[in-house]
Amino acid sequence: MTETESKTENKTKNIKLHSTKAISGATFLGGPLAAGYLISENFNALNKPDEGRKSLIIGIITTIVLFGGIFMIPEKLFDKVPSQMIPLIYTGIIWGIVEWKQGDILKNHKENGNSFFSGWRAAGIGFISLLILGVGIFGYAYMESNNPAFEIYDNKIAEFSKNETESLTFYNNINTKTNFTLLSELDNKVIPKWEKNINIIKELNAIDGLPSRMLDQNKSLLKYSELRLETFLLIKKAISEDTDKYDSQLNMLNQKIDNELEKLN
Repeated sequence: MTETESKTENKTKNIKLHSTKAISGATFLGGPLAAGYLISENFNALNKPDEGRKSLIIGIITTIVLFGGIFMIPEKLFDKVPSQMIPLIYTGIIWGIVEWKQGDILKNHKENGNSFFSGWRAAGIGFISLLILGVGIFGYAYMESNNPAFEIYDNKIAEFSKNETESLTFYNNINTKTNFTLLSELDNKVIPKWEKNINIIKELNAIDGLPSRMLDQNKSLLKYSELRLETFLLIKKAISEDTDKYDSQLNMLNQKIDNELEKLN
C-alpha cells in the first residue's frame, strides 16, 4: 500500500464526526465547554473513549479557569478589551488543538466523502453550553450580591466617603481663615478623619469573603488615605511655621494622590 493510499484509507466510513469548522463555531458561541463535548464525541465515535473522557474533563476545567480568571480582571481593564477578543483567542486555540489531535482523521473523512454532523447540531450544543455558562455566571453573581460581607463593606465605604467629603471642605476657605482656625480644624477634624479612614480600610481587609477585586481596591484606598494624611500633616507644619518651603513636597504628594484617584476611577 502506498503512502497516499494509507492516508486516504476509509477507516471512518460508518461513523459521523464533527468538522473542525463546526467545532470552532460552537466554541466561539459556547466556549471551551462546547469544544470539550464535541471533541469528546469525535473521540468516542473513533472508539477512543479515554481520550474522549479527557477532552470533556479538560473542557470543563478550562471553562471554570477561564471564566474564573475573567471575574478576577479589574473592571476598568476588562472594559478596554474588545468584546470579541477573548472568544476569538480561545476559539483559535481550540481550532489548533482539533487540527493537532484530529486534523488528519477529519481530512481523510472528508476526502472519502463520509458523513459529518450538521453544523446546526454543533451550534445547538454551543447554545446549550452558553446557557449553562449563563446559569453559572448568574448564580455566581447572585451569591456575591447576597454575601453578608458586601453589606458591611458598603457601610464602611459610605463612612469612608463621608469622612473624605467633610475633610476636603478644608480647602474651600483656606485663603480666608486665620492660621489659628486652620490649625484647629486640622487637629480636630481633618487629620482625625483620615486617621479614621486608614483604620476603616484595615477593618475592611479583615472581612472574610471579600473577592480579590475588592481587596485590590482596598490597597489603593489605603495608599490614597495615607497620602491624604501625609499631605494634611505637612500643611499643618507649613501653617505652623508660616512658610512656603514645603510647596514642592505638597505638589509631589498631590500628584501621587491624583495617580491613586485615577487607579480607583
